[in-house]
Amino acid sequence: MEILNALLQGFATAITPVNLLWALFGCALGTAVGVLPGIGPAVAVAMLLPITAKVEVTASMIFFAGIYYGAMYGGSTTSILLNTPGETASMVTAMEGNKMAKSGRAGAALATAAIGSFVAGTIATVIVTLFAPFVAEFAVKLGPPEYFLLMLLAFTTVSAVLGKSTLRGLSALFVGLAAGCVGMDQISGQARYTGGIPEMLDGIEIVLVAVGLFAVAEVLYAALYEGRTVEGQNRMSRVHMSARDWKRSIPAWLRGTAIGTPFGCIPAGGTEIPTFLSYATEKRLAKGEDRAEFGTKGAIEGVAGPEAANNATVTAALIPLLTLGIPTSNTTAILLGAFQNYGIQPGPQLFTTSAALVWALIASLYIGNVMLLVLNLPMVGLWVKLLKVPKPQLYAGILIFATVGAYGMRQSAFDLFLLYAIGVLGVVMRRFDFPTAPVVVGMILGPLAEAQLRNAMSIGEGSALVFLQRPMSITLVLIVLAVLLLPRLLRLWGQRRGRPLAV
Repeated sequence: MEILNALLQGFATAITPVNLLWALFGCALGTAVGVLPGIGPAVAVAMLLPITAKVEVTASMIFFAGIYYGAMYGGSTTSILLNTPGETASMVTAMEGNKMAKSGRAGAALATAAIGSFVAGTIATVIVTLFAPFVAEFAVKLGPPEYFLLMLLAFTTVSAVLGKSTLRGLSALFVGLAAGCVGMDQISGQARYTGGIPEMLDGIEIVLVAVGLFAVAEVLYAALYEGRTVEGQNRMSRVHMSARDWKRSIPAWLRGTAIGTPFGCIPAGGTEIPTFLSYATEKRLAKGEDRAEFGTKGAIEGVAGPEAANNATVTAALIPLLTLGIPTSNTTAILLGAFQNYGIQPGPQLFTTSAALVWALIASLYIGNVMLLVLNLPMVGLWVKLLKVPKPQLYAGILIFATVGAYGMRQSAFDLFLLYAIGVLGVVMRRFDFPTAPVVVGMILGPLAEAQLRNAMSIGEGSALVFLQRPMSITLVLIVLAVLLLPRLLRLWGQRRGRPLAV
């Protein structure tokens, strides 16, 4: 009953005309961003962070949430019509969706993607509503040793799971941790790693890092390496589904939601695993004529299931973000930076210190899901026209937004030099396949982890055994070790089994 009352108060805040307008603007912008190939939600949120610095905090968070889940809806349009996934989350959708488009069923593919996203997003939002407060209530009872280990878990999961190499992930994390140390020491007030530059005394702005690594690096990378590509577009058909399409899609939506939601709730990072798992499940369960469509004409279940899994994962990822302050993807890392930009630290205390904001944000998820369904089905023709925007003009606009926003924060020319230096670093990282999310996570959580480590060591009177003397902290130590070692042990075991026995 208490949760219901809090949610109703959240709706009362979210349905004010100003907040509804921001939600609509965010959903529309997110869908447009999702439609444009190569411009993901992380780039959009990072680019707009400085612009909304003066907007009221609740409206700003509702706006960013709209971009966050709107981009996931829009990504399916590009995948289906162009076979060009803007995000890794849309890769699986492209496999069957593009084949459906080539066989004249683009409308059915777009319809099942939009409705599946709505169904999965709504169910996952109900789960966020019911379980997030209990997770936060439990987390409030934790002490400094547990908080430090939770942050260590965030470092290891984001570094080990995002990207193809754990070593590269950890290297990116250490870059972020080093950047987080720049400025004045939290306790002694001594300047650290400032190089004698006065602007560095306050530390490096997280907004600059986010905008540089995602928006500026995206543009520079496209200009340097992608060159000119000619994209072919499939003909649009009427956006509707036949009775047989509905019969095949509904079970796939529900199975996709069931697969995606747990992956969002645990800090394991990414939508790749649940979407591929959903696709494999649908292909395995299909029979006869339906199975024959996989990889040939395009099977509608191969679009419905992965799209539902994707949106369920994305929505449920708000549970670790809001209750533990652990981001599980590029975009949630940027959202964490957006919270911190307003002086709000997501974590166990958020549901008590900023309850009105949290419940308004959760209520906006319900509203946004309805808005996105309305925007996606009737207006899909408009989104398709966005695909014709020339890349040079598009990237030039992003660069202008990023530069003006970064300069507007402190009116400092030094910030612009720093922004483009970070952008160049982002290009180098992308060129050599280093994940960028660990840099943002390390920068945001690094100083907090340092403070909790100092507090924990004070409790233990200088002894590190304090991390092994409490049941919850021992559990977290074991989980961290499992995240780092288990994948390697399984790989070694697989190689051993695959190797022929010596006679």
